[in-house]
Amino acid sequence: MSGLSIASYFPFARVKVVAQNVHPGGSLIQVQQDLRWHPLCHECQSPAQTVHSQGHQRMIRDLNLADRQVWLQVDYRKIWCPYCKQTRVECLTFCDSSHRLTNRLRRYIYNLCKVMTLTEVAQHLDLDPKTVKAVDQEFLEEEFGQTEYEGLQILAIDEIAVKKGQEYMTVVLDYVTGRVVWTGEGHDLATLDRFFGGMTEKQRASIQAVALDMWDPYINRVKHYCPQAMIVFDLFHVVKSFSRVVDEVRREEVRKAVGAMKDVVKGSRYLLLRNRENLTPDQEDRLEELLKVNKTLSAVYVLKDQLKMIYRYRRRHAAKAALDTWCAMAAKVDNWWMRAFIQTLRNHEDGILSHCQFPIGTSRLEGVNNKIKVIKRKAYGFPDPVYFGLKIKQAFPGGAQEHETTNFLG
Repeated sequence: MSGLSIASYFPFARVKVVAQNVHPGGSLIQVQQDLRWHPLCHECQSPAQTVHSQGHQRMIRDLNLADRQVWLQVDYRKIWCPYCKQTRVECLTFCDSSHRLTNRLRRYIYNLCKVMTLTEVAQHLDLDPKTVKAVDQEFLEEEFGQTEYEGLQILAIDEIAVKKGQEYMTVVLDYVTGRVVWTGEGHDLATLDRFFGGMTEKQRASIQAVALDMWDPYINRVKHYCPQAMIVFDLFHVVKSFSRVVDEVRREEVRKAVGAMKDVVKGSRYLLLRNRENLTPDQEDRLEELLKVNKTLSAVYVLKDQLKMIYRYRRRHAAKAALDTWCAMAAKVDNWWMRAFIQTLRNHEDGILSHCQFPIGTSRLEGVNNKIKVIKRKAYGFPDPVYFGLKIKQAFPGGAQEHETTNFLG
């Protein structure tokens, strides 16, 4: 038993364990330099021949042993570095000179933060949440801090609401791999200026298509920086925009309805906007009654389903004919909201028809947005947008090229 040693638990180079003091709160391990080695400069890693001063001590937190905290009482020296030409703290290979946590504890914290909230990690290790966040953010900056533009061909760009009060963040996705390439505060012209401004001319020229919603600042910047790229307006946002029209038409019909008709039309929003296959039998019966007694709502309901059909075409001329037919049918509905939506479709017609060549959309980003909302809820909100953006990029590192993109990437 006398031959047992705790030294193997602390395999740190250039130092040695000389004593251990165990107490109810944990263990205090005394660590000293191994004098067989010359000290190294912590800045340039160069060996130093001259010791400026010694006898300095620092308390450094290490990984727990079981459920007990471990603290290292480390002796260190200050040396004269002939390369830096100034006095430096000697290099401790197991801990950066500016940290009070060992490298392996910091790595452990980073790995825990991938699956736990900052608060949970802080409570688990009895650390300040600010310390945990600082450690996590430093690793994230190292891994995801630089925007990787190489290899981008197909993008999806959308915004997410980060706070109440119209505060948004723009998310750019590599559509081919599912990697979140970039995040930035806002959703205006300046936001995408920051994204595209980091790309070289060659990288911008490699972008073949960009999936967007019909948001003018995004459209403007894509056309400005990547004029060769096809802009694709996806089905999700087109149908979502028309759903608002359906609801406005329903509101007008409620206001015009009288007597028993008002009872039928009132409270029908869910019936009109929900996909029929998601309705219960009772709701289906109510919908059928509504469509029988109100021709206007019957027309917009049919138009909602017909609008989706345009995106099933893979030949541009056929999709154009379907869009023209839809607009002609919609024009027969005497409603301001319907006329405005028809004009919107005509203004964005080219981007809708581009779906024939590039059958992509921001629907993949909607899945990303749902996971982002979970990240935000788990952290009770992120007041630091830089850190929040790094956590998003960590959650979506991307993978191999997905099958559905191979048709148009060759």
